[in-house]
Amino acid sequence: MAVTIRGESDEVIDAFVSVLNDYGKRHPHAKIECYRSNSASIRVRIIDPEFEGIDRVERHDDVWRWLEKLPEPVQFHLSRLILLTPEEAKMSFSSYEFDNPISLTL
Repeated sequence: MAVTIRGESDEVIDAFVSVLNDYGKRHPHAKIECYRSNSASIRVRIIDPEFEGIDRVERHDDVWRWLEKLPEPVQFHLSRLILLTPEEAKMSFSSYEFDNPISLTL
């Protein structure tokens, strides 16, 4: 499944999309989304039924095998990585906040 980009794309988001598309080819039922929340922050959410029965540390290890292909300066833009099953996504505050970002303007 292709990665969904919310909002504008840029070269850093494009780099994330490239490796996340590779992940998606191996996980065809995964729903992968990313967006830039500010100039230094990218958020990624993967909702994948294959996460069922896998603890959060193992999920992160698996996804980071893909993300570590990115140059470190690109990796530094990742501020939130949300890895959930479809059932977890229904009850997750992180997932809700991903869909309804809180404005931090003062």
